[in-house]
Amino acid sequence: QVRLVESGGGLVQAGGSLRLSCLASGSIFRINVMGWYRQAPGKQRELVAQITSGGMINYADSVKGRFTISRDNAKNTVYLQMNSLKPEDTFVYYCNAEITTNQAMTGAYWGQGTQVTVSS
Repeated sequence: QVRLVESGGGLVQAGGSLRLSCLASGSIFRINVMGWYRQAPGKQRELVAQITSGGMINYADSVKGRFTISRDNAKNTVYLQMNSLKPEDTFVYYCNAEITTNQAMTGAYWGQGTQVTVSS
């Protein structure tokens, strides 16, 4: 079984910073893509940033220049450094990873979500 656990959310004032972390654990053979999504109540989940095992990165236009995604392959961990936060960045943030297990099964896994609230 595979598990993703996020940490680092919270309440911050506009202009502030937060760093999210997501640790993948379990029967992992290889982690392909890792990323962060966010979702508001009643809305669709949207991509924030993704990073491949080779280091290719993709950002949503709304966060370019403010957010930085990185990963530590040795620790099976992905990070999201969020700077210059705005009230419109207030969402539940979810970690996502495409993982190949030791049983040779590949699938998408999600964390439980972490709330980020930016006050004006």
